[in-house]
Amino acid sequence: MSIKQARMSGRIRKILSELLLREVSDPRLNGLTVTDVELDPELLYARIKVNALGEEERKEEVLFALEHAKGFLRREVAKRVRLRKAPDLIFRWDASLERGERITRLINSLEIPPEEAMPDDEMDDKDNDDDQLD
Repeated sequence: MSIKQARMSGRIRKILSELLLREVSDPRLNGLTVTDVELDPELLYARIKVNALGEEERKEEVLFALEHAKGFLRREVAKRVRLRKAPDLIFRWDASLERGERITRLINSLEIPPEEAMPDDEMDDKDNDDDQLD
């Protein structure tokens, strides 16, 4: 990703986050988070990843509402970003947060036995070996 792409994607992400928080009145978009924005090299298409934390069952409803609000969001992005042409907004559900949460649950559910402690005399021998190396 070029520097310009990275800068513009960060800016678009911030603008969309503010719009969704303050200016979009659709209740289906409450609690929505813009997790990432990827721009193509020509800056004509923006793939926007969104997630409603903890509410994965709302995925279809949220994506439908975003498609409905796409015109307003694109117009507002165009006003605030200095580009010759505003990028077309393509909304996608970001499942990486769900996968991360699932992996964390799996790791936490593992039953790892505690390490067996070495007897004191073996530890003393190990300390002596370390002293001899110095």
